[in-house]
Amino acid sequence: MTERITKSMAKNIYYGGGMFAILVFAGLTFDTIKQIPERSNQATMTESVVHGKALWEKNNCVGCHTILGEGAYFAPELGNVFQRRGASDETTFKAYMLGWMASQPLAIPDRRKMPQFNLTEKEVNAMSDFLIWTSKVDTNEWPPTIEG
Repeated sequence: MTERITKSMAKNIYYGGGMFAILVFAGLTFDTIKQIPERSNQATMTESVVHGKALWEKNNCVGCHTILGEGAYFAPELGNVFQRRGASDETTFKAYMLGWMASQPLAIPDRRKMPQFNLTEKEVNAMSDFLIWTSKVDTNEWPPTIEG
C-alpha cells in the first residue's frame, strides 16, 4: 500500500476537521451562555449600580484602569478594589471612596496623577455601588492576586 493522501482523503480530513471544530465551538458557546445567569450577579443590580456604570463610561475610567481584566493597564485593576480598600465592608468602602475622590490629584512627586472629576457625594456612592457590584461577579478567581 502506498503512503499517499489522495484528493478524496484530503477533502474528507478538511470537512471532517472543520465539522469537528464547529461542533466543539458550538458546545463551548452553549455552555458559556448557560453559565451567564448564575455567574453574572445580575439579580443584585440596582439603579445606583447602573448610574455608577454610566459614570464609569462618561469619565472614561477604563482609559486608565482595568475592570475584570478589561481596559488600560496604566492604573490599578478595580474589579476587586472593594476587597482591597474596603475590607468587604460597604460603609468603609464608601467612606474610603469619598475621601479618595476628593483628594485627587495627589501632590506626590513622580506619581501618576488621577484627575479631579468633581463628582458629587451621590455620584461617588453610585460609583462605589458599581465597584461593589462588580466585585461580586463570579470571575473564576480573576485577578489571580488581590492587588490585581
